[in-house]
Amino acid sequence: MAVTDFDTKVAVVVRDDLAAWQRLNVTAFLMSGIVGGAGPAALGEPYEDADGQRYLPMLVQPVLVFEASAAKLRTVHARALTRELTIAIYTAELFATGRDEENRAAVRAVATADLDLVGIGLRAPHRDADAVIRGLRRHG
Repeated sequence: MAVTDFDTKVAVVVRDDLAAWQRLNVTAFLMSGIVGGAGPAALGEPYEDADGQRYLPMLVQPVLVFEASAAKLRTVHARALTRELTIAIYTAELFATGRDEENRAAVRAVATADLDLVGIGLRAPHRDADAVIRGLRRHG
């Protein structure tokens, strides 16, 4: 199925100056937030191979991954907040923490305007998602 076959669009935006391992780590964490926020309807059925071995279900729709500068990531963040979208964020401070409680405390300690964003994830209606990610280039 194509991106346009769904009522919503899933997008992850990572900062373009991150190391490869950081980009993958940020993407994985943001996707966990998107799936957690979307609920069971966003997940398909478990997979099973020809031998009957079962595997975990995955998101039912395509995920678009973009890259952006730090300044553009702040613009994406502002657009999402203006549209009152619920988003997942990852900040630079989270690379130094090791536990969920520490992650949430690190974000809580910084004002919205001062967040050092390295990634944003969203699942929103197409029109809203398109407005938020307008002008971004796909991750390459």
